[in-house]
Amino acid sequence: MAGGDSERSEPLIEAEVGEEGANSGGGQWWKKALVLETEETKKQVLFSLPMILTNGSYYLITLISVMFAGHLGQLHLAGATLANSWATVTGYALMIGLSGALETLCGQGFGAKSFRMLGIHLQASCITSLLFSIIVSLLWFYTEPLLIFLRQDTQIAQTAALYMKFLIPSIFASGFIQNILRFLQTQSVVKPLVLFSAIPLVIHVGITYCLVHLTPLGFKGAPLAVSITLWLSFFMLAAYVMFAKEFERTWQGFTVESFCYIFTNLKLALPSAAMVCLEYWAFEILVFLAGLMTNSEVTTSLIAIWFGSHVNTEAIAYNITYGLSAAASTRVSNELGAGRPDRAKSAMLVTLKLCGLLAIIIVLALGFGHNIWAGCFSDSSTIIKSFASMTPLLAISIILDSFQGVLSGVARGCGWQHIAVYVNLAAFYFVGMTVASLLAFKFNLHVKGLWIGLICGLSCQGGTLLFITLRTKWTKLQLSENREKEDPIFA
Repeated sequence: MAGGDSERSEPLIEAEVGEEGANSGGGQWWKKALVLETEETKKQVLFSLPMILTNGSYYLITLISVMFAGHLGQLHLAGATLANSWATVTGYALMIGLSGALETLCGQGFGAKSFRMLGIHLQASCITSLLFSIIVSLLWFYTEPLLIFLRQDTQIAQTAALYMKFLIPSIFASGFIQNILRFLQTQSVVKPLVLFSAIPLVIHVGITYCLVHLTPLGFKGAPLAVSITLWLSFFMLAAYVMFAKEFERTWQGFTVESFCYIFTNLKLALPSAAMVCLEYWAFEILVFLAGLMTNSEVTTSLIAIWFGSHVNTEAIAYNITYGLSAAASTRVSNELGAGRPDRAKSAMLVTLKLCGLLAIIIVLALGFGHNIWAGCFSDSSTIIKSFASMTPLLAISIILDSFQGVLSGVARGCGWQHIAVYVNLAAFYFVGMTVASLLAFKFNLHVKGLWIGLICGLSCQGGTLLFITLRTKWTKLQLSENREKEDPIFA
């Protein structure tokens, strides 16, 4: 057990190398600083890569089902695509956001060596996710009237509603999975996550094929396969946490004490969920506004290509930066929990440098290959030419989205979710959407105006988060194991 614990905590809570010798050999201080930064960079890269692969695998699980459903016909493709988008913005994004409370509670708790509390916070977060999953499942059950109310095509709305009903079991599994992922992430246990997401992904292909093509379920088999696969993944992760020796200190079994910490969890989970959902919803509103334009067919196709970039190019860009965001959140929360705010800030600077480098690489690839990439979505020369003219705007948005992702991770690690939610609300809706609407409709810039508005929102968001990060005192939450002091109080 001792060996496992040291191995697990090594990337996050390491002895402060060279601090005793910092005063000696004053002329060599820069070499020691370089060594520390190199080590920090190596740790964050090794931490981020498994998180990138894990997130990619879970994303592909839902995408593969949409692909199988799409091969059954155009209506099935439209219904499955709409359902998948609806499920993401109303359910899966919410579960990701709710789990963000554990990035603060478990991250700082692990840094402070309050190991027993990690398991208690995990259980409290799972209870919270369960309650919200019940609410989401009711929303999903009545998908058809809601989509028709939002002026979606009746046939497509009916097909999407059918797809959603068989996705309902998946929302419960998704909430539990996200909580366990954060529980493991905050302890720097990330390599096994690749295995526990890749195995279900491979199995999912077989399950989906069998249910869609070898059973009478047909179209309904695609969403049912998602539910089965996510529950399978959850049971694998749960068994790992419950029976692996390396979690003997952080998981000590189920306890009713976790109910005492539900309110503690909610105080961070609700603003964390709002942070995520506000950003997801902003992108969906962008598509809606594009559909209101005169040449909406071409315009919506352009937006679809951009969202293809957001979930494909940006499934590379976003997942890479999300891996770095997770690294920033974990490093910052662990170091703050251990009472080392200076090292937390140093870790953040390293993450920002990595983020900038990776964003530039992705943007260069997009700049030289934008015609090839656009051709993957449409054979129309008009759309490909229009997309080429908007590539610079896409490049800017990717860079800004990358940096704000890291800064959002820092906010979660510090427990600033309640501040960040107001930043996202003001940036995307008061600034971004206002500018987008004015430029697109008042000044007739059309889809370019929407993009410029989005860039303004991202700039405002990133700039404000950076200002908060630089000007706010970095202190850990006062996390007590006593029930009388169950609520986190900001130092």
